[in-house]
Amino acid sequence: MKDRLYKRKRVMHLYAGLFITFFTRCGPAMESTVPRMPNIVIINMDDLGYGDMGAYGAESLLTPNMDRLAEEGIRFTNGYATSSTCTPSRFGMLTGVYPWRNSDAKILPGTAPLLIDTAQQTLPKMLREVGYHTGIVGKWHLGLGSGDVNWNEYITPGPNEVGFDETFIMAATQDRVPTVYIENGRVVGLEDDDPMEVNYEENFEGEPTGLDNAELLKMKWHHGHNQRIVNGISRIGYMKGGEKAEWIDEDMADIFLAKAQSFVREHKSAPFFLYYAMQQPHVPRTPHPRFVGRTNMGPRGDVIVEADWCLGEFLKTLEEESVLENTLIIFTSDNGPVLNDGYYDDAVERVGNHRPAGPLRGGKYSLYEAGPRVPFIVYWKGTIEPQVSDAVVCQLDFLASFAKLTGQQVDGTDSRDYLDVFLGKSHKGRTTLILEANSRTFLRDGHWVMIPPYRGAAVNEQVNIELGNSDRYQLYNLQEDVGEQINLAESNPDKLEELKKRYEGLRGKTIQQTERLELH
Repeated sequence: MKDRLYKRKRVMHLYAGLFITFFTRCGPAMESTVPRMPNIVIINMDDLGYGDMGAYGAESLLTPNMDRLAEEGIRFTNGYATSSTCTPSRFGMLTGVYPWRNSDAKILPGTAPLLIDTAQQTLPKMLREVGYHTGIVGKWHLGLGSGDVNWNEYITPGPNEVGFDETFIMAATQDRVPTVYIENGRVVGLEDDDPMEVNYEENFEGEPTGLDNAELLKMKWHHGHNQRIVNGISRIGYMKGGEKAEWIDEDMADIFLAKAQSFVREHKSAPFFLYYAMQQPHVPRTPHPRFVGRTNMGPRGDVIVEADWCLGEFLKTLEEESVLENTLIIFTSDNGPVLNDGYYDDAVERVGNHRPAGPLRGGKYSLYEAGPRVPFIVYWKGTIEPQVSDAVVCQLDFLASFAKLTGQQVDGTDSRDYLDVFLGKSHKGRTTLILEANSRTFLRDGHWVMIPPYRGAAVNEQVNIELGNSDRYQLYNLQEDVGEQINLAESNPDKLEELKKRYEGLRGKTIQQTERLELH
């Protein structure tokens, strides 16, 4: 521990001059006696679509705090997660490695082992090397333990072992067991005389399920979510015990917000990195009673408005603690939108004229643009000039870009330095990306998208989303056809061949099998 503290102090001293220079050039003047690196906050929404906020075209949803970031920061129109589902997306963001390189980077059950190798480079590890205090609040969903977790003891390895100093998380998703909060490796509120067990294969004797006990439900399941019942909502997976530790869904947003605010207040005197992973608007959508009915769209609309309020309260905290002007904020989402994702909650029936994907085709789980293209905003009050950027940017590049920001360099990852783009000094973003959807990959190259042929259903009927599977190559010019309606593969064979070669050069010639789609 002493060696680590000494190293942090030494590195901060070495980079003091660098950051005095940086702030003199890029932002408000700072007192030379207090060199300070910027705080970094990533706010990652869960299933928020490209069209789900006012700044990206929503007219039926009021999102003033999200819109404030967009209006006062950089709103990227071509911002990408690395995947159209959450576990792979979060893996790519935190490691700077394409998720398709890791065959285990799929939607994980709540009992999955830690997906990130503890020896692997990560964003929080890199920032901690130069003195940042690092924390995560909210959704994790990257596995815990080594494959057989005892939930009644210290849970390791987990986020604490891959670079986070402080952690307050849910293990997987709100619709999966275990339905408990975990703080720094221990289940919150767990009592010694009521130990908990979790199983994804078979139920525990005597435990009611959504499949067999519909009379206990306050929210009816549509598909898949018919196992353990918690708070009148049936989930994926089975669980026994830990009754006093179980969360109350409607309080989740408030609890995560309070933890994020406390983190800021406790660590405002030194640089901090906070990964604030909100749970909205993922299912089950359970707005606090004070937000019920705030929109005409039912729970999905209400939890988006709730999330916007949480964002506003968090920004107030940064202002009250006098750190807003020294905090770089990224606002984004892990993947695109879905309406019916396993529960009857009127999301489909009450969507009205609202278009969660905006002008894009597809959605969550999809190879089409609405799967990985997401809201993507960078805000730094007083340093970043408000603007709209069409540059192609990706969460994959946070690692290398923030390394550059903090005077470091990372090697051996897919992450690249686009710091100038994230700060609005350049509009020359990525030229190529290989993006992923349930083990299938496709190429974004310039204004073009090339999707290889894949077997499987064209549409998943349960969620009613086009998946992008076809027996033919698909080629789209996004500059002229952002909705991907005109397949140019036959009419532009030269371009198709060019992109096929580029794709194989980057991805390799490994045959990609379409795997069974695991819905949340």
